[in-house]
Amino acid sequence: MQIFLDTGSVKEVERAAAFGVLDGVTTNPSLIAKEGKDFHQTIKVICKIVNGPVSAEVVNTNTEGMIKEAKQLVKLGKNVVVKIPLIPEGIKAVKQLSKQGIKVNVTLCFSPNQALLAAKAGAWCVSPFVGRLDDIGQTGIDMVHEIRQIYNNYNFKTKILFASTRSSEHVKQAALIGADICTMPYAVFEKLFHHPLTDSGLKKFLDDWNAFKKKGSHIS
Repeated sequence: MQIFLDTGSVKEVERAAAFGVLDGVTTNPSLIAKEGKDFHQTIKVICKIVNGPVSAEVVNTNTEGMIKEAKQLVKLGKNVVVKIPLIPEGIKAVKQLSKQGIKVNVTLCFSPNQALLAAKAGAWCVSPFVGRLDDIGQTGIDMVHEIRQIYNNYNFKTKILFASTRSSEHVKQAALIGADICTMPYAVFEKLFHHPLTDSGLKKFLDDWNAFKKKGSHIS
C-alpha cells in the first residue's frame, strides 16, 4: 500500500519525505489556504519534493470549467493528478480527461455505486472518505470493503485511495482491506512509528548497555 500525505504544508511534506517512505501527496484548496500560500506555487514546490503523484483539486463545478482547469493544473508538474469531485458534471469531465491521458483522482466518494461510476469513467483513482462517514454514524470501512470487491470482480484498474483518515487504526484497516493508497494528515503519519513497547524496550536496552559500560569501566 502506498502512503500519501494529505496536506498543503510544504514543511510537512519535506519532513515526511525525509523518511524515505512517502509515495505521494494529496492536497485541496482548503488545505493550502490554511497555509496562506499561493495555490499553484505550492503545488509546484511539492511536485519537486515528491517523485510520486501529487493531487491538485479543481474548483470549477461544470464539465467545461473542470477540463480547462485540469489542463492548467497538469502543467504545474509532471506528477500532478487532477482531483475532480464525484458529481455528474465531474464524471463527464473524468471521461474526457482520461481519454486524453490525464490522470484523475475522483474525490468525495461516499458509496460503492459512486466508485463504480468513477472506474467506468476511467479514473486513475477514487477517494472514498472513510472518516467523514464515521462522523455521521456510518461505518466507512464497510464502503471500502465493498469497493474493493466490486473492483476485483471486474478487474477495474482504478486505484482505491483511502481518504479522510482519522487514525493509525484507519491506516491498518486500509492495508488489511487491500487499499492501493492511504492518504493521511502528518499527525497520523507520525503515529505510525510509535508503540509504547518500542519506547520502553529501547529504554531498557540503553539502560542495560550504559550499566554494562559503567561496570566495565569500573573493573578496568
